[in-house]
Amino acid sequence: KAAMKASGVGLATLQPMYRWASPFEDERQWAVRCWKKAIEVAIEMECPLMISEFGRGASPERSVGERQGFQSFANTKEMCEAAWFRSMDELLPIFEREGITLSVEPHPEDWVEQLQPAADIVKNIGSKALKLSYIAPHTFYYGDDMAAMIREAAPVLAHVRVADTFNHKKSSQLRYIVNPPGSTQIRVHQHLDMGQGEIDWDVFFATLAEVGFDGVLSSCVFAWEERAEDSSRFMRAEMQRYLDKYSHR
Repeated sequence: KAAMKASGVGLATLQPMYRWASPFEDERQWAVRCWKKAIEVAIEMECPLMISEFGRGASPERSVGERQGFQSFANTKEMCEAAWFRSMDELLPIFEREGITLSVEPHPEDWVEQLQPAADIVKNIGSKALKLSYIAPHTFYYGDDMAAMIREAAPVLAHVRVADTFNHKKSSQLRYIVNPPGSTQIRVHQHLDMGQGEIDWDVFFATLAEVGFDGVLSSCVFAWEERAEDSSRFMRAEMQRYLDKYSHR
């Protein structure tokens, strides 16, 4: 905190990742306990926005192990959804009291993966502390019309991340190949530099400008650790170029 203050910067977001959607109550309760501690850290660090995912439910080891016994369906999407709502019942009053915003996103393989139902959930809960994130490299799992999805999310959109990806639905779903072929459980995507994938960045930034987005915008490229600094500098400049292009339209 002292180092950030000395450098004239602040912490825009914190991203805790705990199993708050686990149907196993011991896992869920531990996740909520960890979240409460993370909120304390955010308060201390004067960070106004915490971000996370709806969640994939139970730990992989736990859910696989239980399949051998009578709890073979203990990690269904419906059970994960119910667990997540129980966690929100406990956590949202704390976020509201402390004036911290929680922004969630439907990540590939979560109990909710598409943007439309995720936006509906956030809107229907109706908490001033609960908002939605849009992660560009997950676009092709969110749905088919990027501009329409951004417009739909706009009233609750607080956080956007930028990286490129290929459209796994194109080329007869052979844009990239997994083995065994036709697996329905694999969620392959990329986090590439802008221009290396198939996101239409003109549509993306034009629509953000159209809806008046003024939340947190950041890069989330993971693909190039061997040239991380060059990638980060490129992304910062490229994002600014598009912002300048559409900010006054």
